[in-house]
Amino acid sequence: MARAKSTKKSSTAAKSVSRGKATARAGKARKKNVDELDGNHQHEPGSTSLVIVESPAKAKTIGKYLGRSYRVRATIGHVRDLPEKKMGIDIENGFQPEYVTIPGKEKTVAELKSAARDSREIFLATDPDREGEAIAWHVAQQIKSKNGAPVRRVLFHEITRDAVQSAIENAGEIDERKVDAQQARRVLDRLVGYKASPVLWKTVKKGISAGRVQTVALRLLVEREREIRAFKPVEYWTVEALLEENGQQFTAKLHLLDGKKPVINNEKEANAILAALKPRQTFQVTEVKRRERRKNPAAPFTTSTLQQDAAKKLGFGSKRTMRLAQDLYEGMEVGDEGAVGLITYMRTDSTRVAASAAMQARDYIKMMYGQQYLPDGPRLYTDGKTKNAQDAHESIRPTDPTRRPEHIRKYLKEDQYRLYELIWKRMIASQMESARIERTTIDLDSSDGQTALRASGDVTLFDGTPATWRPPSPATMSSAVASSR
Repeated sequence: MARAKSTKKSSTAAKSVSRGKATARAGKARKKNVDELDGNHQHEPGSTSLVIVESPAKAKTIGKYLGRSYRVRATIGHVRDLPEKKMGIDIENGFQPEYVTIPGKEKTVAELKSAARDSREIFLATDPDREGEAIAWHVAQQIKSKNGAPVRRVLFHEITRDAVQSAIENAGEIDERKVDAQQARRVLDRLVGYKASPVLWKTVKKGISAGRVQTVALRLLVEREREIRAFKPVEYWTVEALLEENGQQFTAKLHLLDGKKPVINNEKEANAILAALKPRQTFQVTEVKRRERRKNPAAPFTTSTLQQDAAKKLGFGSKRTMRLAQDLYEGMEVGDEGAVGLITYMRTDSTRVAASAAMQARDYIKMMYGQQYLPDGPRLYTDGKTKNAQDAHESIRPTDPTRRPEHIRKYLKEDQYRLYELIWKRMIASQMESARIERTTIDLDSSDGQTALRASGDVTLFDGTPATWRPPSPATMSSAVASSR
C-alpha cells in the first residue's frame, strides 16, 4: 500500500478557499470555459459524473464522447510532490515520503474538490502508466470524503468514442502496486539527487541536478569511453574481383587462399595476391547454391522503437517525437468525425496487438493490396520475446487502421502527419505476409583449387511488407472504392 505523510498549511488552505470564493463571485471567464467543456449545460448538484484526466486537450475530446451527464476536468500533470526546499523523506521510518501540493496547483486542487462535491461518481482517467496511477492516487487522497461520491479508476488506452465509453463501463480501482512503484522511483530520485547533485555543482556547473537515471547513464558513458580508448586498431585488407558473364558485371570476393580463409594483414600481402590473380582471364564456376529465405515484418512500435525510427527516418529528437505522439493520442479534429484519438497510448514496451485491431488491418490489406499479402492468421506479437514487457497496454498503433495518412493530412500539421504515417505504415506492414527472397551463391575456383572467389546476390520473389511503402495499384483502389459503395 502506498502511504505518505501529508503536510497541510492552514494559511495556504485558507488562501485557496478565499481565492476560490472570489473566483466563484467574479470569475465569469472561467465559468465560460467550464461551460464550454461541459457542452454549455447547467447541471444540478449530484446529477453528473466527474471525469479527471491529465491534459486539457484530452479533456475536450473525451467530453464530446461522454455527453451532458459527464463533466471532464484536467489536472495538468501532477498536483502533489515532494517539497522543493528539503529532502522530504523520513529515512528513519521506512523512507516515508512527505507530499505537499505543488506550488501553483492550489487552485487546480480546490476546483477538483469543488467539482467532486457536486458529483454522483468520480472517474480518475489519468494516463495508463505508473505516473498516471500516482497522479490518480494523489487526486483521490485530496477529493474523496467519508460520505462522498465513489471514486473509480478508468484506463483510456486509446481516445475513440467506443474505447472511452467501454473504459467507463469497466472502471476499476487504483492499482496500489503501480503507485508504490512510482513512489519508490520518486524517493530514489530524491535520495540519489540530494547526494549526487552537490558533486556536480562543485565540478561541472551550479544548479544542475543528477538522479536515478543520470548517474547510471553517466557510468555507462564513462565505461564506454574507456573501452574506446583501450581499443587497439588492427589493419586488415580484402580482395575483390570485378567479373563479367554474358555482359552482366558482378563482384566476387576472395573466399579461400591456400585452401583457408584469407587473412591479409597489410598492403604488401594484398598486392602479392593481386599480382597472382590478375593474369587470370577466367574463373571456373564450381558450385551454385540457391536458398529461399523469408523476411518477417517488424512488430508494431514500442516507445523506444518509435523514437529510434523517428530519429532515423524523420530526424526527430525523442522529445519532439513524444510531444507529437501525445497530440495524436489525445485527439485531433478530423473533419466530420470531430475530435478523435489517432493512435493508442504512446508509452509502452509491449508489441502486443489487439485481435480486433489485427483483423481490421487484415480486412484493409485484403481490400487494398489483395489476398496474396495476407498471412494465414493475424500476427498478435504475444510470443516469449515480450514476456518481460510491462504488458498493461498494446503497442503503438493507429486506432483505426483504415484511416490512411493521406486522407487526414489536411487536418494535421506536417510533423504530426509524418509521425502518423510512420506509425500507420509500421502497423499495416506488421500484419502482411512475409517477404520471400532467393539468395544465390556462386563459388569460382582457380585451376589449382587453392584460391576461390565467392559472389552472392538476392532476388525478391515476393515483396511482402514493403508493399506498404508504395501506394496501392489503381486496380485495387478502384475495387476498394466499388466495394465501399
